[in-house]
Amino acid sequence: MTAPTLLAGYAAALPELVSPWQPSLPPLRAGQVPRLLLANDALASELGIGPDWLHTENALSVLGARSVLPHSQPVALAYAGHQFGGFSPMLGDGRAVLLGEIRTPAGDLRDLGLKGSGQTPYSRRGDGRAALGPVLREYLFGEAMHALGIPTTRALAAVTTGDLVFRDGTMRQGAVLTRVAASHLRFGTLELVARSVIPEAREELLRKLVEYAVARHYPELTGSSNPAVALLDSVIEAHARLVAHWTAVGFLHGVMNTDNMSISGETIDYGPCAWLEAYDLDTVFSSIDTAGRYRFGYQGPIALWNLSRFAETLLPLIAEDPNEAVAQATSLLETFADRHGDALRGLFRTKLALRDAQPGDAELIDDLLAGMAAARADYTTTWRFLARWLRGIPMLEVPGVQQVWLERWAARVPGDPRAAADAMDYVNPIYVPRNHLVEAALADAEGGDHTAYDRLLTAVRAPFDERADWADLAEPGPAEFTRQHVTYCGT
Repeated sequence: MTAPTLLAGYAAALPELVSPWQPSLPPLRAGQVPRLLLANDALASELGIGPDWLHTENALSVLGARSVLPHSQPVALAYAGHQFGGFSPMLGDGRAVLLGEIRTPAGDLRDLGLKGSGQTPYSRRGDGRAALGPVLREYLFGEAMHALGIPTTRALAAVTTGDLVFRDGTMRQGAVLTRVAASHLRFGTLELVARSVIPEAREELLRKLVEYAVARHYPELTGSSNPAVALLDSVIEAHARLVAHWTAVGFLHGVMNTDNMSISGETIDYGPCAWLEAYDLDTVFSSIDTAGRYRFGYQGPIALWNLSRFAETLLPLIAEDPNEAVAQATSLLETFADRHGDALRGLFRTKLALRDAQPGDAELIDDLLAGMAAARADYTTTWRFLARWLRGIPMLEVPGVQQVWLERWAARVPGDPRAAADAMDYVNPIYVPRNHLVEAALADAEGGDHTAYDRLLTAVRAPFDERADWADLAEPGPAEFTRQHVTYCGT
């Protein structure tokens, strides 16, 4: 029964960027009983935590934000950020605390933090708590992304608090999510230092933060002649690949503010995110993205915009001459488009069972996507339809795809078509968290019935394994979930 041993490496290395803080939920009243709703036993084992500990009263108390482990030194993290293009000089963990870091059996460090654990110094007017729906949503999406092989934060547990929170005009069940991350260092962490700290201390704190980020996430860069340049290069590469992965599976983050972008290159902060249904580059689901800034087809350019803000924080460390610093940063940022494009085309080639790059591949891919867009074809099922077509399974048509394109593609696919179709099914998911399924499952769960949620969670953890009894989970949603679905931050 191994409880986690928590370290305080970040808080000890950079005390200027944290506020010591205990979880602070209101006292329970008579009849209010917290309970462990979800426990990620497989993740616990990866972390070196005894899965049996997750099911103890001690774990329920710690992960439910009612107590802390011995020697634990929880902190709320400070950071700034650009939100919808405007700079906010102080954001920070408004409803989260970092309990500490865990050294895994593989030797890696992982943050262990709570979301929904009560007010912090950065809560502003918020209550710092979380409702059950958003907690279940983040748990589900993190597991789906992990199963798809996309870098992501994950949830170790979800605990209902036993009390109620006021959201959207109603009282809802309260809950706490335990989040595991490579770290919670954000672009906004460096923005806080670069823009808010007094000039005399700024450069030294920036240098310490860069050294910490390199040691934590890119240790291969240790000893670089210019750590800031090396870090910028690595973070650009990580996000070029990350956003390409999002696009390839049809994931729309929804709120790509710089405080929601992790230096590690993980997907973080599952708020108003959703999965694409009809292929449409202008898709927006978020209730707060009224101008479409973070629409599906603009995630690459927004990543570059965010990386540019990140690069600005590093300029004092890149070169003493400001003009030289800008020139070096700009030359690296200008590589993003090619890196992102190469990564995305590589993923699309894999999705189409094309082994090696050849002339004409870009046109082949672009023509497919244009046809899908014109027909508003379902993004996830189209790739599976293509694999069925390769197998010769009779179908009236592949929605949005013309016969002439199919013949061009078939001529380009190497080897046995059936083997190519099998390879496609290994990389093209059949089960993703479709919007109508997510909303229905969350509504049932908030009402006390977790059957649909548990079934959907099981399916997205095995996204490539087609099963007859899950056929309904692969069906496109009703039109309102394709065109008019709205998601919310959940805060």
